[in-house]
Amino acid sequence: MRLILYSKPGCHLCEGLQEKLEKIQNLSFELEIRDITTRDDWFSAYEYEVPVLYLSNHRGAEDTEEKPLPRPSPRASVQQLEQMLRKYLAN
Repeated sequence: MRLILYSKPGCHLCEGLQEKLEKIQNLSFELEIRDITTRDDWFSAYEYEVPVLYLSNHRGAEDTEEKPLPRPSPRASVQQLEQMLRKYLAN
């Protein structure tokens, strides 16, 4: 499983979420950070929304499903974030 974090430089909410995701040890996932300032389509889609988390499910070379996850509270602890992710990774 892979988590995709849409982020932008200088976004404190993005940085905080990234730090917490990197501290999760009891779940196995790959974290991909996508800087929305590097692509116009990402920027127009997420300019006022970051941080945005997606769960990516690789099924094959061409078959990848990405589904948005609810935005965790900036006050959520690493443990609370892990519990939320565990729920979505199980589905």
